[in-house]
Amino acid sequence: MRGPTGRRLATGLVTTLAMALLGPVAGLLWAWTAPEVTYVIFRGDTYLADPESQAPIGTDIRFALIVLAAGALCGGAAYLAGGRGNDIALLLGLAAGGVLAGLLAWRTGHMIGLDEFRAAVRAAADRERVTGVAELRARGLLVGWPLAAVGAYGLLELAVRRLPARDDGDPGAGEADEVGGAQLDLQSAPTGGDVDRRER
Repeated sequence: MRGPTGRRLATGLVTTLAMALLGPVAGLLWAWTAPEVTYVIFRGDTYLADPESQAPIGTDIRFALIVLAAGALCGGAAYLAGGRGNDIALLLGLAAGGVLAGLLAWRTGHMIGLDEFRAAVRAAADRERVTGVAELRARGLLVGWPLAAVGAYGLLELAVRRLPARDDGDPGAGEADEVGGAQLDLQSAPTGGDVDRRER
């Protein structure tokens, strides 16, 4: 597909894929920074060793901070790289890519050390304690990445009102005061009466 429509479709797809690739990186960062959560084993099931511990909440908070920061950076980068005519494609790419990136970040972070954790649970005796893996309890945070990306893009549009256009050689109208690529001559009518009446 060629022409402006093809370019916009390619822009949206590239934006989606680029953001999705960032998801596993964010997941690794989340797993690395998440606080340790300790579980106690009872009859093969896992229970929080300290129900009043702030570690599970801290794990969710770290995930939220990572995806919100990543989303805002993606939205800002898309706005700086885009030009007029690409807004819809970029916003759709940011939304779809943000959803994929959030899901990949969650699954990647959760998978780090998961096999070892399961093996330790199976081998543990009752009342023995094991350290768990990063677990996201507030699943609503998965939409944080796309919301932050689209929100950052929208805020920049409100503040900057669009960066200089990138023509890319497209034919057609130019700036706002041009029609069909030619300068529009806006001259006011002479004062002192109706011009048509004078010419009669």
